[in-house]
Amino acid sequence: MARQERAIRTRAQILTAAASVFGERGYEAATVSEILARAGVTKGALYFHFPSKRALAEGVLAEQLNDIDTPAREYRTQEVIDTGLALAYRVRRDPVISARAWLSLGQEMQRLFGGGVIPAWLAETRRLLEQAKEEGELLPHITPAETAWVVSACWTGVQVYSATLSNGDDLEEKVSLLFAHLLPFIAVPDVLGKLDYRAERAGEVVAEMDRRYAELAAREAAGDTGAVQRLRGRGDAGEPGGSLAAGA
Repeated sequence: MARQERAIRTRAQILTAAASVFGERGYEAATVSEILARAGVTKGALYFHFPSKRALAEGVLAEQLNDIDTPAREYRTQEVIDTGLALAYRVRRDPVISARAWLSLGQEMQRLFGGGVIPAWLAETRRLLEQAKEEGELLPHITPAETAWVVSACWTGVQVYSATLSNGDDLEEKVSLLFAHLLPFIAVPDVLGKLDYRAERAGEVVAEMDRRYAELAAREAAGDTGAVQRLRGRGDAGEPGGSLAAGA
């Protein structure tokens, strides 16, 4: 067990180093030797987990949006908002997630890795918006696939502008501003008035996610499969629309 835990820590250490190098230099300019030096591990340890630079990049991108597994809410539109806010919070603080986001913007990513995290985010946003439309949350003219593209593209534009103009320090505030401008053209008035897109919500959602991950890990370690199933996709209150749902 100790050996397995050490291997997990080493792999995470390598991924963090690779993410920081890829994020700073891009995929093509990054070198395995620089990643090795930053990770502080042996070449054998690195190649045990990742046999090539491509495998390292795939490892950085592999989890896609699983790191932003926001809890279920009363409104699917709120889940779209929470994903965007939580991602903004994580991008500023987690080098692996930040590197995934920046790697996905490079033209090389489409050629080598199918666009990085962008296709997964588009698919997830479209899924949520399709459910939102079925449940009467969206204005009649909304086409989920088109709106998912606009939301994702606008979020990326906000990220680039924030990074360029303020070193990313205002990303949550600017993503909140983005939703303030987009949502009146997406959600029906009755739902719009119940949605929470405050910048401060970004940290609240991530804190809730972290509590849920910790409880999930503890339940899995204890072999409590029933509790694990209940926790997946649920808010703190145990039902869709947990303690951070709008109006809670």
